[in-house]
Amino acid sequence: MKSIQENYKGLLFCLVIAIPAAWLGKKFEVIGGPVFAILIGMCLALIIKKNDSLQPGIKYTSKKILQYAVILLGFGMNLTDILAKGRQSLPIIVATISTSLLITFVLCKVLNIPSKTATLVGVGSSICGGSAIAATAPVIDADDEEIAQSISVIFLFNVIAALIFPTLGGIIGLSNEGFGLFAGTAVNDTSSVTAAAAAWDGIHGSSTLDSATIVKLTRTLAIIPITLVLSVWQMQKARKEGKEAGGSFKIGKIFPFFILFFVLASVITTVLSLPVSVTAPIKELSKFFIVMAMAAIGFNTNIVKLVKTGGKPIFMGFCCWVGITAVSLLMQRVLGIW
Repeated sequence: MKSIQENYKGLLFCLVIAIPAAWLGKKFEVIGGPVFAILIGMCLALIIKKNDSLQPGIKYTSKKILQYAVILLGFGMNLTDILAKGRQSLPIIVATISTSLLITFVLCKVLNIPSKTATLVGVGSSICGGSAIAATAPVIDADDEEIAQSISVIFLFNVIAALIFPTLGGIIGLSNEGFGLFAGTAVNDTSSVTAAAAAWDGIHGSSTLDSATIVKLTRTLAIIPITLVLSVWQMQKARKEGKEAGGSFKIGKIFPFFILFFVLASVITTVLSLPVSVTAPIKELSKFFIVMAMAAIGFNTNIVKLVKTGGKPIFMGFCCWVGITAVSLLMQRVLGIW
């Protein structure tokens, strides 16, 4: 009861932001609800003074609601169906993800970019944009500004890809099948994948939207191993720091158990073969929870600091985007698809 009394004002505040943000995200899918929520939150932060009564609920939304969103995301992933339909794209997906993570690692060291920001940009670029960032951020204990920074970088290259990839695909002579693989492996966020594929279909009178979406969903599966690996890495880091400080290490305080619930949700959907009529509303609720969390994150983000420190992460995002694009096309050549 005490928790409800502390949090309800901040929760309602984020809900009020999330409703129009989600609506705008559906109207302008290439931008998406999470980006609108962050922008609205940051704008409101400039005109509304920080209120102590709102902060507990805003913090709860940015942390716990975000974790609940990731758990619910698992119900939209039938592992058997996705792998069966997307098996052809697996070599390309593995190559593009590896490329992006390698670029991220190198640039993080060379440019001295904060490791958490670099990690979020890397997984967001290589896996599935906002959803991957939402899943990874609590695992590595990223703060609101790091999350907002990475979401902003991913959004920038999402929009560019959705706008230019259909034309680029036509210029270099991609087939309908080839563009479906290209869009599904080289565009970051699901909404931008559908926007690019829909634009291609409009130009060529084809039906690549379904194949591009399936490839994208197959790529989304990488959330599971990557978040689990990051969880183990965080535990090892915390154990080492605890020993150096002379303190004790407790797995319950550091391990992100919500990731296990996410995996469990995926397994339940797969084993029970839950119908779309059941999973679709859950997926929509998951998306809305992410929008709510981004509203909280936007409100707690210093927009001036975000702009001042944005150069290096944007350059990293650009390098990841170019690397993924090149490797996606190269792998199609190697595999004889294009």
